[in-house]
Amino acid sequence: MSKIETTYAQYPFLKELGIEEENPGVFNGKWFANGDIIKCSNPTTGKVIATVRGGSSADYETVVQKLLETKNKWALTPAPKRGEIVRQIGDSLRSKLEPMSKLISLEMGKIYAEAKGEVQEFIDVCDYATGLSRTINGQVIPSERPGHVLLECWNPLGLVGIITAFNFPCAVLGWNAAISMICGNVQLWKGASTTSLITIAVTKVVAEVLERNGFDSGICSTIIGPGRTVGEQMIKDKRFGLISFTGSTEVGRHISSEVHSYFGRTILELGGNNAIIVAEDANLDLALRAILFAAVGTTGQRCTTCRRLFVHESLYQPLLERLTKAYSSIKIGDPLAEGTLVGPLHTPSAVKEFTEGLEEIKKQGGKVVIGGNKLEREGNFVQPTVVEINHDAPIVKTELFVPILYIMKFKNLDDAMAWNNEVPQGLSSSLFTNNQMNIFKWLGPTGSDCGIVNVNVATNGAEIGGAFGGEKETGGGRESGSNSWQQYMRRSTCTINYSTEMPLSQGINFN
Repeated sequence: MSKIETTYAQYPFLKELGIEEENPGVFNGKWFANGDIIKCSNPTTGKVIATVRGGSSADYETVVQKLLETKNKWALTPAPKRGEIVRQIGDSLRSKLEPMSKLISLEMGKIYAEAKGEVQEFIDVCDYATGLSRTINGQVIPSERPGHVLLECWNPLGLVGIITAFNFPCAVLGWNAAISMICGNVQLWKGASTTSLITIAVTKVVAEVLERNGFDSGICSTIIGPGRTVGEQMIKDKRFGLISFTGSTEVGRHISSEVHSYFGRTILELGGNNAIIVAEDANLDLALRAILFAAVGTTGQRCTTCRRLFVHESLYQPLLERLTKAYSSIKIGDPLAEGTLVGPLHTPSAVKEFTEGLEEIKKQGGKVVIGGNKLEREGNFVQPTVVEINHDAPIVKTELFVPILYIMKFKNLDDAMAWNNEVPQGLSSSLFTNNQMNIFKWLGPTGSDCGIVNVNVATNGAEIGGAFGGEKETGGGRESGSNSWQQYMRRSTCTINYSTEMPLSQGINFN
């Protein structure tokens, strides 16, 4: 058997999704590539699954030219028709829910249940966007001048660039592309190089739907390649009306500087350093379940992962004991195996971040309660870890993208709320309480300063109907629900004079 036949025998879903042993990583209606070879590895074993040839600088320009060719036809297609295409993309993903989920587990490393939830999220956003395609609306505004009316009109931006991270290699494209498409834009997707096979599989699903409906599939183009080349070209390209980026605060700061230098738009979904506060009157059973999923889900590699846990002193010891017991029962292993709750970290560099981060934590007075070790086995496996530490230790203000949870006690709830806000990041936060005064203070102007402010639920697991994003060094972006669609369109305020007179605004007389 050849190498790919052996791989197909072990992972038959690869063939179902059109993954070959060697894959071109650029798509603009056809597949091609002239850049460097990328080895796509399984984080569970460290072994190479397949290879992808990335795009070159010349490939990038070829893709952008196709986007420019297709943008007017797509923009002039009625929005409900665009919504019908997006609906079919959702249906096509439904038909491939199982193999796509297994590919995410294989290449990214999250457990199958979470991978399936990620694909479902893309499907749900397609349903949401389909309805939105018939309800995009502006305002009719009263005019102060007789015989005049003011209208608010929304039109596509044109070209949208979407740069996604490894941890949600499918869903985050859906948040952006489904909404952007019904708004009338064409888009270029640059997925993370370490999840290139997922990028290719998703692109093939979208392309097939466009082609089946008689559209140029270059409307949704893809380029895989390193950020230092094609990524840099993308963020410096003034032909893009919007760059949507999900990733680290450091890279986001660079992208913001580049794009805003030419007054382009950005959606930035950057770092999270999220906290759960357990108040004196909290339901401990509820809190424990939420903390466990929020802290160890996706092996601590969600931007909404709970990294800081503030517990009232009266509940601190009983919660710590129950949390330690729960951590000791977590099954770590192959994310495709039944019963596994924690898979591997995505890359060996993440393992290094885990081990070096724990060394620094100990230097700053942190004490490991449970976990704290790299597992001596093939793959990128570590133990989910709980650390006791002071809230003002400098390391607590830094996001480590690994399964390390800081636990800290408080006496006064106001202090805990202030500690929630004292970090540079501002993505997600949650308060466990049954006191309505606490709840409304938490939601109010002196409560949480995050973009996601929860009560009695975890910091992660956001629904697509609400806008997703955060404040401060999280970047200020908002994706998916609410009025996030407005970021993908340009707004015009239109004054129409339907009279035979020419009155001026503010009562000005210019005779």
